[in-house]
Amino acid sequence: MAALAVAGVTSAQSSVTLFGVIDGTLSHSSTKSEYFNANPLYVAGANGQFVLNQAALAQPTTTPFGRKQSATSLGNSGAASSRLGFRGIEDLGGGLAASFWLEASIAPDTGLGKSGSTKSGNAFAFDRRSTVSLSGPFGEVRLGRDYLPTFWNDTNFDPFGTNGSGTSIINAVNSYLVPGSATSWVDGYVRSNNSIGYFLPANLGGFYGQVMYALPEKTAYSAGVPNSAYNSAVTASACPTGLASAGSVSCDSSSTNRYIGGRFGYANGPVDVAVAYGQFTANDVSGSGLSLTNGGAASSAISASRKLNTFNLGASYDFGVVKLFGEYSRIDDKNASTTSLSQQMNLSGASFASGTGSSAAYTDKYTGYLVGATMPIGAGLIRVAYSHVKFGNGQVPGTTSSFSYPPLTFNSNLTALSTNPDASVNRFAVGYVHNLSKRTALYTTVGYTRAKNSYNNSAIASAVGGLSVSGATALTGWAPKSSTSYDFGIRHSF
Repeated sequence: MAALAVAGVTSAQSSVTLFGVIDGTLSHSSTKSEYFNANPLYVAGANGQFVLNQAALAQPTTTPFGRKQSATSLGNSGAASSRLGFRGIEDLGGGLAASFWLEASIAPDTGLGKSGSTKSGNAFAFDRRSTVSLSGPFGEVRLGRDYLPTFWNDTNFDPFGTNGSGTSIINAVNSYLVPGSATSWVDGYVRSNNSIGYFLPANLGGFYGQVMYALPEKTAYSAGVPNSAYNSAVTASACPTGLASAGSVSCDSSSTNRYIGGRFGYANGPVDVAVAYGQFTANDVSGSGLSLTNGGAASSAISASRKLNTFNLGASYDFGVVKLFGEYSRIDDKNASTTSLSQQMNLSGASFASGTGSSAAYTDKYTGYLVGATMPIGAGLIRVAYSHVKFGNGQVPGTTSSFSYPPLTFNSNLTALSTNPDASVNRFAVGYVHNLSKRTALYTTVGYTRAKNSYNNSAIASAVGGLSVSGATALTGWAPKSSTSYDFGIRHSF
């Protein structure tokens, strides 16, 4: 602190600020899972007529351990994310300024940091934000680890600010949907490493906006025949598990973890409205291989792509006695993959070519909305919100095709996975914040979540929590149905 004070005296045009939030929460949660049987009620019989499917009538004979679960814990961040940070700015003259922002997650219930190589780590790191900026009349250029434009609408137009038991179900599902979001820091939903951002200047009459590009920082490889020694050393990890042994297939995943997106809005007086769009490349692999066999050559090629396109629109209006919130969210989870195998054989100068392969392309859709409100009452604030997410399964009817060369057959898989391949989840939350001062508050929140057909989607099942286990087939088992959670806590900011 003394060093910070000296810095302030040495240069009146520079400043460094220490800031943070300490939020401690006593939480209780309970979950309940229910048996499901997704077998179709009727199936085609031997004579071509539909008959009753006995498998659809099967009921569980035992109750599994952990069907109901509950836990009470002393946690953190029930009303605001606990953090510790430093930010500074230097006036460069001529309207230019340089600044930095370093912000770390902390866990006041344990005294540990919340960072590390994964979110379950205990190391202290500036995981929330780590940026350096240059700003001026042109706006701001920002480099480093920062929030994604598409996340801001989820948190700014949620009365609970995506914290605690009241956080919207949109945020809960998205946290498990985007690869790594629930476990690692390269999440593609809330923040991204290696980002370059541009922000519009603040003097645009209420209009604001930003764009971001996050570099994947992957090595790109040119096409060619794999080299066994080199391939096993540098490209094996890029290949999908089980595709082929290292040395036979080379894979390039140079755009995986890339993000590009933007957000633009208008805020003036009681109204605030913003729209955002972004694309996160969760997987983008291409590969090829070659092996020599009996005077002939067999080659293979694969590709796998997964891109999540996010669109959301949020708005709020403050009437004074009540502030209303609303958001519409849509994520298109676009998947595509191809595999092929060709073989060239030389027989007495003649050649014969053959090949087999498969391809798949589908888009799963996650459509969500939120409506909510906050109402000031004396020194307190009542918060209430209802949010919903529906999963639309793009794999039913299926889009997987198999092909061969010469073109002998062409088959398309149109078999439904279950009687209802979709899923949905709702969350209702109500809470109260009592401000003891401008920086300190007591709060309580109750949240209730209920899902339908959660066995069809792991992100929705994880957002509810509880037991999830398949039976003899994937069409029967136990899946999360509902959960209830409570928070009681104190929040202090400095």
